[in-house]
Amino acid sequence: MNSEPLRIVSLLPSATEIVASLGLADALVGRSHECDFPVGVEQLPVCTQPKMNPEGSSREIHDRVTDLLKSALSVYEIKTDVLEQLNPTHIITQAQCDVCACTLQDVEEAVSKSLRIQPQIISLQPDLLAEVWEDIERVAGNLKVDSQPVIEQLKSRVEAVSSLVRGHLPTVACIEWTEPLMAAGNWIPELVSLAGGESVFGVAGKHSPWLKWEELAAADPEVIIFMPCGFDLERTRQDAAPLIKKPEWQNLQAVKTGKVYITDGNSYFNRPGPRLVDSLEILAEILHPDTFNFGYRGAGWEFFS
Repeated sequence: MNSEPLRIVSLLPSATEIVASLGLADALVGRSHECDFPVGVEQLPVCTQPKMNPEGSSREIHDRVTDLLKSALSVYEIKTDVLEQLNPTHIITQAQCDVCACTLQDVEEAVSKSLRIQPQIISLQPDLLAEVWEDIERVAGNLKVDSQPVIEQLKSRVEAVSSLVRGHLPTVACIEWTEPLMAAGNWIPELVSLAGGESVFGVAGKHSPWLKWEELAAADPEVIIFMPCGFDLERTRQDAAPLIKKPEWQNLQAVKTGKVYITDGNSYFNRPGPRLVDSLEILAEILHPDTFNFGYRGAGWEFFS
């Protein structure tokens, strides 16, 4: 019996990467406006768009999102006409963050308005690394492929890092947003621990917490790593630059010792998919440069000065 060919629409960058890691990149027929990896997916039709201008400083973006959420349930819009043209067998979305990507509710409402498509909807909601593995298994199960080779290879890379961590564990502040200040939660504290550090803010498996500058100054971490959600290296550098002018900044020990770093949070840390293992390797390079060198410097991270 011949089964219907897969026609997958991914409305989440990490889901696009999961599908590709499972060997199904050719089955992707549509993507979100933010899906840009692996190379080639940018040629796919775009099925979503933000309801506000995503450019500007972190403060400007924060204010726009806050204002939008006062009058709307979603930050993003699904292009139902494009979905109907693509006629997908599966749509992958998320229920993890209302401001990061289209949500399960967004997709269900869009599909309910259409008389032409009745796709299977797969929703992801990881908060920890183990739940990312479970999401890969869930996607693979729904798409009828084997996930074990992919998961075993990712786990082996994690073990290769964690097994070599020795000695002093520096205190680390991972910053997910700069204005207002937010620390990184969810899987980030777990990755910091696996990479041989001690996360001073954020709890593994819990949403990212807002911070006050006084809290950062009081904690005085040995290492500060910027990983703003949705920002690449250059945009992160630009967004973090005003912090140098804050009176508390120059007194931080991480600043005095030159252990402040910027990362490509958009490509790595903010995407709960296969490249979280790359993110772990980036953290290992930063925290223990005498032990680890995976070659990410200049592309995944840089010194901030």
